[in-house]
Amino acid sequence: MPAPEQLKLIALDADDLSVISAHVQDARVQASDIVWRQGEKRLVVGLDRLDWEQTLSGGTAPRRTIAALRFDRVLACKSRNIDMGALEAVLELVGIEFHPGEAPGGSALLLFSHGGALRLDVECLECALTDLGTDDLAAGIAPSGQEV
Repeated sequence: MPAPEQLKLIALDADDLSVISAHVQDARVQASDIVWRQGEKRLVVGLDRLDWEQTLSGGTAPRRTIAALRFDRVLACKSRNIDMGALEAVLELVGIEFHPGEAPGGSALLLFSHGGALRLDVECLECALTDLGTDDLAAGIAPSGQEV
């Protein structure tokens, strides 16, 4: 069976970001995988996303893919209702929005279930989503951590 095609998307405007948002809907994010590199003006989020293309095409059971979501030219990163100290906490990403400010800047808002949010104030919108591979390690493990 051929390896699934890996996704690589870049967003430079709100329309592009809505495409990335659709691909990361319902992704699982561990708090320890949110990395704010203030000196580099970069936020990187490791996530475990549903492979919507494979799922909607009627393939096998839904598959998860490990991916990296990166925002560049980030001036500030603020969180709401997310305990960044709880490194093992698992968040569910609902979607991403862009709210324009003084052109070309604005705010990217990462929305999580249960009211959690990250707000990124950006010089301009530069976002990339890159698949890193399938989540083979979690494929045979039940939520309780026992093998199935």
